[in-house]
Amino acid sequence: MNDYLTLSLGIIFAGVGGELFVRGTVGIASWARVSPGIIATTIAAFATSSPELSVSINSAISGVPQIALGDSLGSNVVNIALILALALLISGIQSPRGNIKREFPVALFIPIFTAMLFYDNELSRFDGLLLLSLFFTWLVAVVLEARKQRSATVDVLGEKRRWLAVLSCTVGLIFLVAAGGLIVTGAKGIAISFGLDEFIIGATIVALGTSTPELATTVIAKVRGHDEVSLGTILGSNIFNGIFIIGVAATIHPIRVALNDVAITLVFGFVALIFTYPSRTGLISRGQGVALLMLYSGYLFSILQRQTT
Repeated sequence: MNDYLTLSLGIIFAGVGGELFVRGTVGIASWARVSPGIIATTIAAFATSSPELSVSINSAISGVPQIALGDSLGSNVVNIALILALALLISGIQSPRGNIKREFPVALFIPIFTAMLFYDNELSRFDGLLLLSLFFTWLVAVVLEARKQRSATVDVLGEKRRWLAVLSCTVGLIFLVAAGGLIVTGAKGIAISFGLDEFIIGATIVALGTSTPELATTVIAKVRGHDEVSLGTILGSNIFNGIFIIGVAATIHPIRVALNDVAITLVFGFVALIFTYPSRTGLISRGQGVALLMLYSGYLFSILQRQTT
């Protein structure tokens, strides 16, 4: 199939899957008496990160884990500096205190920790296990928080019938996963025709492709008025990408990349999170969205400029 046609079909699948998945996610949160933000940070984030996981495992098994690294780190920049920025252009997002206390610190720590692990220009299998340990520690903390919320009743707009909420989530997830696969296939074919190397392909074109499920879920959730789902999906996805997916890839196959080569992506990912940090009232403003889009433009220019030097 033509690469451009494959890419277009993937985008359509992402739109359909995003709509169904948001409806199902919010519905499940309602009858499970857990905040939509918790569901978004875990289930939705894992689901929308499934294309990155697929790319990670396949590239590591194929002996080119640099694509997995570039994809995961690049996706984290795309998630914040492009996808969340687009959602913010619609209107500002009110961040729940739970996100500020639980997800933001972990998301900010990940690029710093990753840079420390790459000090010797390699992410070893032991380093991968360290990342996985950090991920499961965070996941346990989120699960404990979800159990505390069980006593609270959540009033949200979503699919109220349990079976239909689960069905909507499942079908939406199938569409999102299929979208990710189609977009990655098309994007990689287009990128290779332009002669980009593995890490650059992963950090730009493949990262854009695998982030399409996050884009669909985040923007649709924002349009539907579910700010907590939008923000939770993005932050949760960044945590999955940064410590779970990279950890899996490194455990399968050590990743040898010079720190200088990944520094641009790590720095832009960290700065994007700083730009996103809410005000004292918890508001992430539209102006921050504009600044993030400018940052993303700078990221693309910097990483492509490095490719040509």
